[in-house]
Amino acid sequence: MKIAIAPDSFKECLTADEVAGAIEEGVRRALPDCVTVCVPMADGGEGTVDALIAATNGRIVELTGTGPMGTPVATRYGLLGDGESAVIEMAAVSGLPLVRTEERDPRIATTYGTGELLCDALNRGASRIIIGLGGSATNDGGAGAAQALGVSLRDAAGRELPWGGAALARLATIDLSRRHPRLNQCVLEAACDVDNPLCGPTGASRVYGPQKGAGPKVVEELDAALRHFGDIIEAQLGVPVLDVPGAGAAGGLGAGLVAFAGGVLRPGVDIVADACKLTSRIAGAELVITGEGRIDAQTPHGKTPAGVAKAARQLGIPVVAIAGSLGPGYDAVHDCGIREVISIQSGTMSLAEAMARAPELLAAAAERVARAWADTRRGFRQM
Repeated sequence: MKIAIAPDSFKECLTADEVAGAIEEGVRRALPDCVTVCVPMADGGEGTVDALIAATNGRIVELTGTGPMGTPVATRYGLLGDGESAVIEMAAVSGLPLVRTEERDPRIATTYGTGELLCDALNRGASRIIIGLGGSATNDGGAGAAQALGVSLRDAAGRELPWGGAALARLATIDLSRRHPRLNQCVLEAACDVDNPLCGPTGASRVYGPQKGAGPKVVEELDAALRHFGDIIEAQLGVPVLDVPGAGAAGGLGAGLVAFAGGVLRPGVDIVADACKLTSRIAGAELVITGEGRIDAQTPHGKTPAGVAKAARQLGIPVVAIAGSLGPGYDAVHDCGIREVISIQSGTMSLAEAMARAPELLAAAAERVARAWADTRRGFRQM
């Protein structure tokens, strides 16, 4: 019997590799002779660099970049084993965890550091760059990243715009004449785990602005600024970005990468699945176990378990998902082909306790799954 294990990380708790290891331990307790194949996964958010480095025998590049509030931060990205590709998590340099709660202000937060990482990868000769969009502290439409790449964004008086989403309301002129020349020879794939447009009720500002420190008035200010930004991009560059699915990812960085770097937006889990050769590695398995820290109504919209289930469904392999916790609407994942969903958190257990005991609880849940599968190979009993 072969069981494939392809989970995402449990955010702020375990890496995808650690989650896979705990699940594998539980499976082997139940089925010592079972063949297991571990494929740590990601969807463009936290863990994307580590998943692709592990899958391709790549290496980490460490450097200092400009953080979201303009101060230097220690950061990293990956060079993949093919010697031609780089993978960047924008959150590693422009992410929300890098800013103390009381200092969060998306009106001035910048993606300039993300652009610095892109420049470094280009200068090292990368001809393909994967950039994970997720976990941002920013709402600047990728303007800061564009400026780091040599794009000039000026107001009506010819002055360069300062950093942050609020300044976009004053954008008058876009100048690409000093844009990094290697962008023309590079394929840039933006890995999205959401499909939000740039503006409007489901846009970057209204959906994600509040968690970045924006109150209701600031949310409306930022949404209007991004709409103006999108209008100027379309008028001067001929690139429509306002209604592109995923353009609102990472505070609109998705839109900026399309407009200024020729980026292509793709579901992050598809990019990682291709790089990890997910389909070929799970082929021949009788069961696939996936998972992530929280499974809820958002999981079917580009998250790792849904992407793994899509690949497994094409091969006719049933899928079980193990979650750190379950949120409202979690049962929507059944429509993706996930047969059972199990939480490691019992009704009386706090989230803090579940996180502290995550390896132990994951292994126990995986053991239950494996025993149930072995008991009835035609389906599942109640777990």
